[in-house]
Amino acid sequence: MKYSEGKIGRVFIIRLEDGDKLPACIEKFALEHNIKAGLALLIGGIGSGDLVVGPRKNTMMPPDPMVLPIDGVHEVVGVGVLALDKKGKPSLHIHAALGRAGRTMTGCLRLGVKTWLVGEVVLYEILGADVARLPDAESGFELLQPKRKRKG
Repeated sequence: MKYSEGKIGRVFIIRLEDGDKLPACIEKFALEHNIKAGLALLIGGIGSGDLVVGPRKNTMMPPDPMVLPIDGVHEVVGVGVLALDKKGKPSLHIHAALGRAGRTMTGCLRLGVKTWLVGEVVLYEILGADVARLPDAESGFELLQPKRKRKG
């Protein structure tokens, strides 16, 4: 286990509008407001995009992602962690549950989804945390890398 300690800084309440693309719009907001690490909470509607719903096989590296298209408007609730990538740009890793007509899909929004009508995000800035989202050679993912390791 690795970790980094920080403190809550600014808190932003953001209204996304119809057609705003996640996670790109939150990454752009973080860049414009000099947010280096944070926690994002999302609620609202998603109208289109693709959801990564897992690897096809858990033993294959790098994983072959399973992707489902978002067919129709879905309610959404999600949570993500923001950290700077190797180029120093904000990178949001966000997972969400999307529901429609009594059915739910859950997965990663990394391929991009578009807001339907409205999305609401609370973005908590985390100050002093020494973290980065760096490429992992084995998985091919950009993984969160806190700078400290737990002893024992």
